[in-house]
Amino acid sequence: MPDGGPANVQLSLSLQDLDSGPIGTIPDGLSALLSLATPELAVGPPVDVPLAPADRIATPVLRGRRTIREPRPGRRRGPAATLLPLILAVQACLSLRLVWSNTAFTDEALYLRSGHLEIEHWLFGTPIPAFPTYFSGAPVIYPPLGALADSIGGLAGARILSLVFMLAASALLWATASRLCGWRAAFFATALFAVLGPAIRLGAFATYDAMSLCLVALAAWCAVRASEHRRASGWLAGAALALALANAAKYAAILFDPVVIGMLVLLATRVGTWRQAVGRGLTLAGYTVGILLFMLTLGGGEYLTGIEQTTLARVSSTTSASLVFGTAWQLTAIVVVTSLLGAVLVLFDRKPMALRLLFALLAGAALLVPLEQARIHTLTSLNKHVAFGAWFAAIVAGYAFDVVIRWARYRIFQWTLTAVCLALLAPAAYVGETQAREMFATWPNSTALATRLGQILPGTSGPILDDNNRAVPEYYVPSEGDEWYRWSSNSSLRLPNGKSLSVPVSETLDPSVYAARLRSGYFSVVILGFSSAAGFDHQILPALDANRHYRLVASIPYGGHDTQVWEYKPQSRFQAESFGPRVSRTATPLGSVLTPPARLKPILGTITDVVAATGIAILLFTIIVRLAWRRGKASHEI
Repeated sequence: MPDGGPANVQLSLSLQDLDSGPIGTIPDGLSALLSLATPELAVGPPVDVPLAPADRIATPVLRGRRTIREPRPGRRRGPAATLLPLILAVQACLSLRLVWSNTAFTDEALYLRSGHLEIEHWLFGTPIPAFPTYFSGAPVIYPPLGALADSIGGLAGARILSLVFMLAASALLWATASRLCGWRAAFFATALFAVLGPAIRLGAFATYDAMSLCLVALAAWCAVRASEHRRASGWLAGAALALALANAAKYAAILFDPVVIGMLVLLATRVGTWRQAVGRGLTLAGYTVGILLFMLTLGGGEYLTGIEQTTLARVSSTTSASLVFGTAWQLTAIVVVTSLLGAVLVLFDRKPMALRLLFALLAGAALLVPLEQARIHTLTSLNKHVAFGAWFAAIVAGYAFDVVIRWARYRIFQWTLTAVCLALLAPAAYVGETQAREMFATWPNSTALATRLGQILPGTSGPILDDNNRAVPEYYVPSEGDEWYRWSSNSSLRLPNGKSLSVPVSETLDPSVYAARLRSGYFSVVILGFSSAAGFDHQILPALDANRHYRLVASIPYGGHDTQVWEYKPQSRFQAESFGPRVSRTATPLGSVLTPPARLKPILGTITDVVAATGIAILLFTIIVRLAWRRGKASHEI
């Protein structure tokens, strides 16, 4: 050793040196499970990222102007290659058990049927209903994808597509948590989320919730990756695009935009000042708003109406706030409790203040949906929406498991705590599977109803009134579903001139309007379910009895009630009348698709166009400049 001071000693240990010891070679799967208790002994390839997790920043070897990593003598699969597929397999099995357990829910039938109509509109210019005015998500994003899966594998195919989205969300949860807290925390975070009841349910539910959650998870992962680079325009653009698509697929997902932006700001302090971190957050917000404005410009005023009615000004219900919080607690209690524990434990750990604030933000994300739905006093879709907040809170929950195991001083205690934590996953999986199965039993099996309506409806030709469940027969009787202009419900009445009388979402038209038309014999078929719209059904039933031309042709058991099907006799009365939409004979399919929708106001449309075009131009210019600069710099270094 020289006299000038202590020498810099570099210790190099290869995989061959480890395998040559007395322990011998351990199979990958067993090694991954054993290393849950002692992850510092796990052997795996180093993560090839510019920055390590926030609490374990390593110093790479510097040579000249480039960062060179030591060559790896051999590759060995890390824990993610063994444990992550195991978690995903369990999640897939739990969801697949529900795929064939029940017929289509009303929302599933509505979105899949609208997807088929959208595709027909794109290909042939077929007129379609004004879906954007009452859908809580853009009908041109998920519904066509679900319809394609439905065409390939039926309802099961569409539900399996949702399972793919949920598996991707779980994989992104592992990728995000492992970068923030290490892979042991990622294991418990992903395992907790995978066995959660709402997550299992969404994996077998053919709606846009699973797709939107997957895109939110992708945006969060891109935000974490962006925080690891001093120049991260590409990651910011990817996060903005994923976040904008998630918001468009499901409007309620915008509730979690501040969480993703907050993650970026708090994590970006590792590579810059607070001012620079806030600038990155504003950049992500600006990119997202610009993309959304561009989409809204393409969609037109109908989308503004739908966003207002289904999300911004949704009609309040009468459910008490205590019932909303109680239901959310039953569905997400294990994640909420463990995440709050993690948010407290991080205060006693040697973490930067930004990371402590980040964990508080992620844990609080689980409360956003219950607070919002308690504000409008509704339980509608609560069992789906809580999965969004649980995804973020699971990261902190995984950290709590990791800290509890890591605080044990002796290895025997670490093994014991690991076994206890693993054992807790079994009852959590049982509770989650039970809850998901109960959710799938909340609507009746429609096999008998669809079969009987498939025998009755093809022989009719006039308007059809279905009190509150028209999407299910439209989906299961495609020949009648294609004639969507024949169908009316208790919230939308189709008129002979092609227009409709409609009310905001969750409201009902005046029953006297329907009674007057029943007395005149306007509807050729009337379907009354006497379930969620029982009050409406009983008010129009006297008008049916008063018209001698309406005859009760079927009484079908459905959901604990008998669904009555009334038919007007004779049906020949409706054959000479036209109830279809008024379409110009000179319109071509391509022209129908390319014709822009009407705007609310010319001035608003012009302003939106300018703002959207400016945002897109700035986004493209930034991406091109950044990529060109990086490529030029890399070529000079090489």
